[in-house]
Amino acid sequence: MDLRPITQDFTVSPQIDCADVPAIVEAGFRSILCNRPDGEDFGQTCYDEVAATAKAAGLEVRAVPIVSGQMTDADLNAFRAAIEDLPKPILAYCRTGTRCTMLWSMTKFTELGGDEVLRATSKAGYDMSGLIAQLERNQ
Repeated sequence: MDLRPITQDFTVSPQIDCADVPAIVEAGFRSILCNRPDGEDFGQTCYDEVAATAKAAGLEVRAVPIVSGQMTDADLNAFRAAIEDLPKPILAYCRTGTRCTMLWSMTKFTELGGDEVLRATSKAGYDMSGLIAQLERNQ
């Protein structure tokens, strides 16, 4: 498992599987948010399996699957609702963590500003500078 904290309450990770759930609980997470559609890669653990294991361990779970390169306003709103509603801290995962980081950046841009979003995402190893530049142009 490759946990990459964005904030104290929001961490991203590449794909997780059921065997990771005990370590997720031990790390203090209270929720898991899946941003990866099932079947994106051969052999990936499906959401329902992760969700069942996580629920059995006492975690809350939610899926907001985003097809890479095909995000809609509805997807962004569903992600925003999830990070507002789920108990914190939240672990969000997708294929590499980039999609989760991009979604977080887009939802937090107005609240935090571009510089703060870039600081948080850069510390986690994600370069959101192109996205932030685009968001700043569209203001």
